[in-house]
Amino acid sequence: MPTTSRNLKRVKRHARLRRKVIGTAERPRLQIHRTLHHIYAAIIDDSRGHTIVTASTRTKEIAGDSSRTNVEAAKRVGETIGKKAKEAGIHAVVFDTSGLKYHGRVAALADAARAAGLEF
Repeated sequence: MPTTSRNLKRVKRHARLRRKVIGTAERPRLQIHRTLHHIYAAIIDDSRGHTIVTASTRTKEIAGDSSRTNVEAAKRVGETIGKKAKEAGIHAVVFDTSGLKYHGRVAALADAARAAGLEF
């Protein structure tokens, strides 16, 4: 049996997940992307193929002088994406973990987005 990398397994999980999770204009998709150094969140309308709102630890207002790789940074991204979504008139989304476990930074971002008013 050939060996598979962690990332290949994640990509397979994401493909399986994306068959069911589709963002619409009424309920767009909140997608998470996590790297070793940053975490990104985007709200996407798949029916039009448009990205509506984004937030990440790479932006100056979120990064600041503090760490960009921990749970606190993920919470700041979640709060920001929730605020921007509310300003854009988005109240409910479907959550796309990109094949990642709902744990740690991903869960922190999701909880912060929920606290900011997003429903999913």
